[in-house]
Amino acid sequence: MTRIQVLGSGCTRCNVLYQHAEQAAKELGLDYEIEKVTDITTIMGYGVMTTPALVVDGEIKLTGQVPSAEQLKAVLS
Repeated sequence: MTRIQVLGSGCTRCNVLYQHAEQAAKELGLDYEIEKVTDITTIMGYGVMTTPALVVDGEIKLTGQVPSAEQLKAVLS
């Protein structure tokens, strides 16, 4: 199972990244779980200074960007 986390304060950009990541995972047919992480201590624990950030299976894949669902497919596959 792929674990996807969207790190951020819950701002519009964070919510859009969450939606795009979920759409990409569904279109790829992944077995996944997705989670919003808003706790600043947890976010800082990843060393992330610019949100939103995308973490896949514990590895930071991007920060400060909101790519389209189509672009995220490359990140998730």
